[in-house]
This record gives sequence, C-alpha cells and structure tokens, in this order.
Amino acid sequence: MGFDRRNFFRTLCVAGATLAVGNSFGAVKSDEEAVEFQGMLYDSTKCLGCRACERVCAKTHDLPEPKDELKAGVPRNMTETQRTAINNCITSKGEVFVKKQCMHCNEPACTAACLTQAMYKTKEGPVIWRGDKCMGCRYCMVSCPFDVPKFEFHSANPKIQKCDLCYDRIKSGKIPACAEACPGDALTFGTRRELIAEARKRIFESPKDYINQIFGEEVAGGTGLLYLSPAPFNELGFNTKLQNSSYPALTKGFLYSVPSVDVLLPPLLLAIYEATKNNNSKEEDHE
Repeated sequence: MGFDRRNFFRTLCVAGATLAVGNSFGAVKSDEEAVEFQGMLYDSTKCLGCRACERVCAKTHDLPEPKDELKAGVPRNMTETQRTAINNCITSKGEVFVKKQCMHCNEPACTAACLTQAMYKTKEGPVIWRGDKCMGCRYCMVSCPFDVPKFEFHSANPKIQKCDLCYDRIKSGKIPACAEACPGDALTFGTRRELIAEARKRIFESPKDYINQIFGEEVAGGTGLLYLSPAPFNELGFNTKLQNSSYPALTKGFLYSVPSVDVLLPPLLLAIYEATKNNNSKEEDHE
C-alpha cells in the first residue's frame, strides 16, 4: 500500500484544526449565506397509508421498491435500501399512520460527529451525505438520536443511506418527491417558520383532531421534519424522552476534559486514510 507523505500531513493539520474548534465545519454562516431552513410538515391525520411516498422515494433515488406488507402494530424502519417507511400504529385513538425518515435536525449530531464533512447540513436545511468525503467510520450512525443513517454492509463500495429531502430537487426549485406524490396532502413543504405556523393553525382550528404538540419543534434543538398527530407521540413509536437542546451542544466542553492524545487519534486515522486512498488512486491510474 502506497503512502503520500505530503497529503498525510496536510490532512492531519486540517482534521486537527477542525477538532480544535469543536468540529464546527459548516456551523457558521455569513449574512450573505444565511437562508431560512426548509423542511416538511407531516400530518398523520391526513395520511392514507398508501405508501406512495415510499415508492416514489425508491424510484427517485434508484432504490428497490419496498415489497413488505404494511401490518397494524408491526413496526417498520428505514434500511440501507429504504429511506422512508410508513407504519400503522395501534394507539389510544385507533390506528394511526406515521412516516419515518431523516429528521433533518437544525443542529445535527451526525454532522458534529463527522470528521470529514461527509455528513453535511446545507444552508437550505436538508442534511445530506457526500460520498466523496466519507471515510466509513460510521460515527454518524452512532451519534444520531433518531437512528436514521444506514450503512450498506452488503456492498463492496458501501454508502450511507438516508433521506436527503430530495436536495437536488429543492435546488432546482421543486419540492421533495414524496410531498409531490402524496395523494392525501399529508406532507407540506416550506420554510420551518411557515410549517410551524401552519401546524399551530391546524391545532387551534381542530383541537379535537390533534394533541397540542408539534413533534420536532423543540426536540433535539429543533428539526426540519415536523409532525402532527391525534395520539401521543410515544404511541407512534417516537422517543419522547429526547432532550430539547441540541446534541452537539453536549460536546462543547469536550476538548477541555479529554487528553490531547485521545483528541488527535481520529484526525491521525483520517490522515492515514486520506493519504493512502489518494496514493492508491494514483497507482491505479498508472496501471
């Protein structure tokens, strides 16, 4: 295995500097770059359970169409081949459908844990995975409080699979494919401020149809995916014990309490990975 000494030290310096400032890649935006986060509101009272969102998601992202059966009370989750999943939950209000996908946190734990900016919070709001920057550490999977990122263990060239809110469509002026395909208008796309206002309006106008809570408004520091429900959210499979402050906020004092050798180990491994990866690419080009 070849080794690129120059690239090794360059990468080590960059990675070490990243940790020295609290792994804040992409966290600070200038006034010119500031854009109001966009997201989606999911209203479970309007969901038909048709799973059109699952099918269009698979088609849009070149994934196999889910074939498993939707059964009441049987939980389904995202997988390495499925970015969103509809569940039919048995609740105190009867059967209620709920859509699972990436929550697109305002301050994502996955991006704070990522050493290479492979997991990245865009200025528009979606949290995306960038394969060309990923070193395969899977820290994003461990750090996510919603258990969203999935790793393609079966693949020789594995990817991290998760909903990216159809970021390419958003950049071209379109809305996420699932929102466009939903026949029951259960999904509404817009700015987070607009979605929270709409959710509060629905609760105020139809208090008998909803519990007085918007899941995602505050949990984990706020999320881009917001939920309305007629039943308590714990009955829909949500972890309602998650903190309201963002999870990256827990690491702010990290560098003051951990020995420097432990802090430098991740960037050291990253530097070795980058140096050997780039050198191997050069060797392949010469073959």
